[in-house]
Amino acid sequence: MADYRIETQDVESKQYIVVQIGNEKYGIDIGYIDNIVRMQKITRVPKAQSYFKGVINLRGEIVPVMSIRKKMGLEDDVITDASRIIILKVEEKGSLGVVVDQVREVITLNTAEIDKTAVGARNIKDTFINGIGKNGEELISLFEISAILEEREAN
Repeated sequence: MADYRIETQDVESKQYIVVQIGNEKYGIDIGYIDNIVRMQKITRVPKAQSYFKGVINLRGEIVPVMSIRKKMGLEDDVITDASRIIILKVEEKGSLGVVVDQVREVITLNTAEIDKTAVGARNIKDTFINGIGKNGEELISLFEISAILEEREAN
């Protein structure tokens, strides 16, 4: 008798917060997200990298904030009522805030809905992306958080 078991254990799904930066949508693995806060006063820090906006005081904790736009070599942030600071919790580095234009939604993607990007990215923006998620008809670039956190200047 044939075995008709459906192999489901290799289909892993992850949740992503979809954010908008400019006209493009990006997904951030929800496992890295500690908090999402409204825009607030960012205190500049002298002689910091150009993509480093400064620090904020989040319930007594000083959290560095960076511009993901500037890190990817895009134009500077345009702050609106929809702008948010996403607080990322990274084990070895502590907390880091990233400025996004807008938080859209939470989606769940399984491995079959994610195309891994080609190695040897053509420009700095592509090096921050580790895959493209298909959410219905929509394509969402998935951020590689470790690459965003690297201390590297955008050219």
